[in-house]
Amino acid sequence: MGSSNPLIFFSFMLLLLIMAMAKATSYTPTKDSLPYTKNFNHNSKGKGSPPTPNPRSIIACNKNPRICLVKGSPGPNCCKKQCVDIWTDRLNCGKCGNKCGYAELCCEGRCVKAYVDKNNCGRCNNRCMHGSSCVYGMCSYA
Repeated sequence: MGSSNPLIFFSFMLLLLIMAMAKATSYTPTKDSLPYTKNFNHNSKGKGSPPTPNPRSIIACNKNPRICLVKGSPGPNCCKKQCVDIWTDRLNCGKCGNKCGYAELCCEGRCVKAYVDKNNCGRCNNRCMHGSSCVYGMCSYA
């Protein structure tokens, strides 16, 4: 056996690894693998596959709001034909159409200024210790 055998073996293993990675990253979802499209009638008249849907508006919920309760839904509430979570959605905070301001977060259905709110400092439910303040979204900054 010559000295080129380890090099050939290494090259072959590297080629197999690259092929396996290419196969693993080339997943194309099918109609049956999308969580929102199971058990629904699709009007496909043989004109190719439908475009990739926006995750916020895969199926309009205005006619059947229960679709928002499906596992994997963006939220259990239907606002303007989209499934949302009114407890965390900045565009529908607490109720449909209630928009949080710039730099505000929606925490438990309330718009909060997380950069100064000591009960939601930097993120929802991040409470600063007693006696400290929230500045720039950090407890006891300075």
